[in-house]
Amino acid sequence: MTESAEERAAATARVAQYRLGDEQLVRGEGIRSWDASGREYLDCVSGTFNLILGHHHPEVMAAVRAQTEELVFASSSFRTESTDRLMRDLAALAPAGLTRVNLRSSGGSTANEGAIRIAQHHTGRRDVIVPFRGHVGQTIAAAGYNGSSRMRAPFHMPPLGAVHVPDAYCFRCFYRQTPDSCGMLCVSRIEDFITYASSGSVACVLIEPISGMGGNIVPPPDYFPALRALCDEHGIVLIFDEIQTAFGRTGQMFAADLFGVVPHMMTVSKGLTGSGLPLAAIVTEERMADWDRSLHGFTYGGHNLAAAAAVKTLEIVRRPGFLENVRRTGAILTERLCALQREHPMLGDVRGPGLMLGLELVRPDGGKAPELAHTFQRALHARGVLTRVSEHGLGNVIELRPPLILTPAEAHLIADRFGEALAMVAAEAVGRTMPAPRVGTARPDRAG
Repeated sequence: MTESAEERAAATARVAQYRLGDEQLVRGEGIRSWDASGREYLDCVSGTFNLILGHHHPEVMAAVRAQTEELVFASSSFRTESTDRLMRDLAALAPAGLTRVNLRSSGGSTANEGAIRIAQHHTGRRDVIVPFRGHVGQTIAAAGYNGSSRMRAPFHMPPLGAVHVPDAYCFRCFYRQTPDSCGMLCVSRIEDFITYASSGSVACVLIEPISGMGGNIVPPPDYFPALRALCDEHGIVLIFDEIQTAFGRTGQMFAADLFGVVPHMMTVSKGLTGSGLPLAAIVTEERMADWDRSLHGFTYGGHNLAAAAAVKTLEIVRRPGFLENVRRTGAILTERLCALQREHPMLGDVRGPGLMLGLELVRPDGGKAPELAHTFQRALHARGVLTRVSEHGLGNVIELRPPLILTPAEAHLIADRFGEALAMVAAEAVGRTMPAPRVGTARPDRAG
């Protein structure tokens, strides 16, 4: 007897160790994906922020198929053509001064751990400064450095020397200041954290130039120059976690280019292969190449198949007009969303460059509204738009990260559906605030 789709889903749910999603995706192409019932979705989070070229990009898939005919995997004791080419390409593409590439990581968490190790090895120091909403990763050590205590609370973690400092979150400034008069307290007060909250031995600052899971926080223009100056003054290594921001997401090749500040080290992953194949890299200054490779390495780091996909992805991203398209479609989405913000006060803020956008949902008094964010996300899902809510679903910011191949027509389509969803949420909110009609009387909308 043949099982139905519902029976297969129930059987899988019984053996899965974690809660599964309701839909089963079966196909993807460009910015769209389809589930087993044939329903179409606009993927506005690019898979898990990693499909920067969309689903099943034909050139990347062709490069992967060609590589499967030659060599899928090789021990890190050997060089391969794909990994050689990728290291050279990354070194050529990285901001000036970042000349060394470490490919021995398979994801963002392990790349960030490797970057911390390199900084500690290079400086001989221990502590790591991370913003409150910083997301370092999901491994046991990376989670120990995460800003959110929720990621650490269930586990017995060894002391890792994490020092958490307020982010440059101008919309909700920790210091109750405004950008025009704050004196960049979010940088200058780090001195106090170093003096009073650290062990006195700070190796590095690890920061996402624009927070990914933490709410799409975009620092003001003066923030990173001031942070780089502070790090240089104290001999601290500045690490940019560009896991989500690299390879065009912000409209520039790297967020470092957008902000005009070069870090001492950078980590990249997610969009690196354009396709969903796992790979990560650490890019460092020349002075940090003095360590033994055995100190950081993972079985699937530098995977040859993923490297072939990455080489083709970087070729595509560097083509004339690619980044211009990101900026153009990002501007369309931002303009349309800002127009919706003027109509709907529940949209407290629309922020982000390029196609890395965040929409902050607020209560009438301006407070955070996570329940409203989830209502909005469900309304978008009902209209076939896939989004995520910040802080692993506990925040109040809708994360909007469509593939970078988005066309202007698709940007308008997404904005149209955002408008429909907002109108529905607003209508429901009005309905909840209206008094219930008394028995025997007509409803207000039917009264003569």
